[in-house]
Amino acid sequence: MATDNNGSRQQILVLLDQEMKRIKDKLVELKGQIDQTQLVVDREQQRNNDIFNELSLIQYNIETVPRQDIKARYDDAIDARTRLTTMRGQLEKFQSNRDNLEKQQSLFSQLRSMMEGVDVLGGGEENGPNDSRQPSAALNIVRIIQAQEEEKMRLARLMHDGPAQSLTNFILQTEICQRLFDRDPNRAAEELNNLKTTASVTFQKVRDFIFDLRPMMLDDLGVVPTVRRYVDSFKEKSDIETKLELLGEERRLESHREVMLFRAIQELMTYARDFATASQLSVRLDMGNDLIKVDVEDNGRGFDAEEAFSGDPTHLEPRAQGVLTLKEKFELIKGSLSVSSGETEGTRVHIELPAGDNEL
Repeated sequence: MATDNNGSRQQILVLLDQEMKRIKDKLVELKGQIDQTQLVVDREQQRNNDIFNELSLIQYNIETVPRQDIKARYDDAIDARTRLTTMRGQLEKFQSNRDNLEKQQSLFSQLRSMMEGVDVLGGGEENGPNDSRQPSAALNIVRIIQAQEEEKMRLARLMHDGPAQSLTNFILQTEICQRLFDRDPNRAAEELNNLKTTASVTFQKVRDFIFDLRPMMLDDLGVVPTVRRYVDSFKEKSDIETKLELLGEERRLESHREVMLFRAIQELMTYARDFATASQLSVRLDMGNDLIKVDVEDNGRGFDAEEAFSGDPTHLEPRAQGVLTLKEKFELIKGSLSVSSGETEGTRVHIELPAGDNEL
């Protein structure tokens, strides 16, 4: 047993070293991108300052400057402002990725230090009777932390490419309207209508973003209505034929169980759409017994489930890694997850979760 534990610890240390090297390499790459982008931002800021000074001179001599020159400089100003805003957004994105990676690096470094101090022989004073399980638990922690940080980075990218970019466009459109009010009121009214339309679309995107991040109705109404609404929204936004089957009495569970069930269904549906390119998808949620059961099945490209659960997790494709992490999360609260999948036979994921602590 001691030999097995020592091997497990070495496997974890190797995994941590690989992840820390990957993060280190990525941080070096990001530093170069940040430095280069910062130079571009500084250059564009100087260009904006120069154009602003020229426009100030034009405003002072507005009666003598030809109309086409005024229009040309205003066009230059809009172009310069757009470029500056875009490059600032890119810089913020790089900096956000760097900050997230540095947090990962710190967490993995702390975890590695903890693993180096584990007494795998079980005879040290620092260890209790259950410490022989520490390597396996630590390996789960590594994967879960990694999945959480990757999810934060994904949300940061979505925020930058979605609402943040739209807000930048709002600022530019508002400035255009301000300049047009005195010279071309009809055009200003047209731009305001465009701004209103864009704001409505962005507002809906923000609502969808908030729902995906943490649907409030999950706390208010429970997992069944939330899954029902999510599936309806999923069908509207994708070309996948999606079916939902709800069994048993609709009831409330403990908050963390409802969150885990909803997140699992959400993730598995997303995997089917983004990685499996499925055309058909079915979700089955059975709330009828002490054991809650979930089945998510698609007809898309599958993966080697046996390799995912028994091989080296560092070389798995993102979908297989995500399913493996879900399995480990459910096992932490006495649940289970099984997968039937193949390259040409689609994927079926079956989840079972006790309805409450008294069922553990």
